[in-house]
Amino acid sequence: MRAAVFYATREGQSQRVAERVATGLRARRVEVDVINVKDVRGSIDWTGYKMAFVVASVHSGHHEKEMVEFVRRSKDHLTAMQAPFLSLTLSQASAEDPKATLVQRETAREDALQMIYDFARDTGWQPSHILPVAGALTYSKYNFLVKFVMKRIARKAGFEGPTTRDYEFTNWPAVDRFVAELAPAA
Repeated sequence: MRAAVFYATREGQSQRVAERVATGLRARRVEVDVINVKDVRGSIDWTGYKMAFVVASVHSGHHEKEMVEFVRRSKDHLTAMQAPFLSLTLSQASAEDPKATLVQRETAREDALQMIYDFARDTGWQPSHILPVAGALTYSKYNFLVKFVMKRIARKAGFEGPTTRDYEFTNWPAVDRFVAELAPAA
């Protein structure tokens, strides 16, 4: 069996998640192509794939435009394959933060789900399986303006870490369980 893991990324966290999905699939003896949709020229030869995953991160409240366009063009294939969708957002980090209040966690969870809903509305694709994934704050990769904005967003979410380092919030065991639940047995 062969699978495709499509991703779109800005600072690289979605690629890391896509690679982790691929590792989980390979452990189940699935051949995997990991594809950055930014590099897709023309159409995909879907006949070679029995399974697909879609991984995209959120920036300024929206998923990457190249992923939105890719999914619009590919929604029929993704639907036929019952492709799962992993949506990376810092809102999910707040939803999983044990130090946050119940109200803060629930508000963040609703925010993460709203961005997934907006993605589905904008693309016309209704993923059969969805996993909100906590992303990363990669201050080292941001320009001054983005760093300033991201620090404000992080502070609003209750995170006060210094901008002199990067922070990863991804719940890797949750990603692994998601893949294990959806991948064929080895």
